[in-house]
Amino acid sequence: MRANLDKNPHDVKSMFNAVAKHYDLMNFLASLGQEKFWRRATRRAVVTRPGMRVLDVAAGTGASAIEFVRAGAEVVAVDFSQGMIHEGQVRHPELDFQQADAMNLKFADNSFDAVTISFGLRNVADPDQALREFYRVLRPGGHLVVCEFSRPTWAPFRALYRFFLDAVLPPIARLASSDAVAYDYLTESILAWPSQYQFATHLRDAGFEHLQLRNLTGGIVALHRGYKLK
Repeated sequence: MRANLDKNPHDVKSMFNAVAKHYDLMNFLASLGQEKFWRRATRRAVVTRPGMRVLDVAAGTGASAIEFVRAGAEVVAVDFSQGMIHEGQVRHPELDFQQADAMNLKFADNSFDAVTISFGLRNVADPDQALREFYRVLRPGGHLVVCEFSRPTWAPFRALYRFFLDAVLPPIARLASSDAVAYDYLTESILAWPSQYQFATHLRDAGFEHLQLRNLTGGIVALHRGYKLK
């Protein structure tokens, strides 16, 4: 089972249900261990303090959300896939997991101090609608952090990364994943995603201000932060 670039919600949900059991292991192997560094950088970008409310969207098995809990925040971890939520509840029973659609969040306006999404926005059928929802549920003064695959900034490294996606990632997926075909979509969705500065325009159009960008691992991943000021 795999999704296509039309991001049909049923296909996306079915794909993640299928890969949920080995998802974290596959992420570690496919990133050559960099995934831990990327999530640590995301945790630092989300300015947490005891008692603040954080919404972690596309939370998967809770690998990012659990770090916010340990920092003292009140965290709601939402995901589209019931399979991912089940795995997360087994691994992190202390987390508040809820099933939710990023394009239609069932939370009131101005509910959270921070919203974060890691490696999930490019899987949403309408990312701009999701960004508008993130803006809506944020309180004035709150911030959004998006950690997503992007485009290496140095051309030779970009070519090497493309070789990795085309020639190295597929054997890793066949070895470690319960559904290796699903990871063909991973490569396609990464290559189709806008560059760092293109994506920043989407954040601005959704209403976010004081935008900040940090490239990780030479731009393989980009960390964006934006604020809701009013």
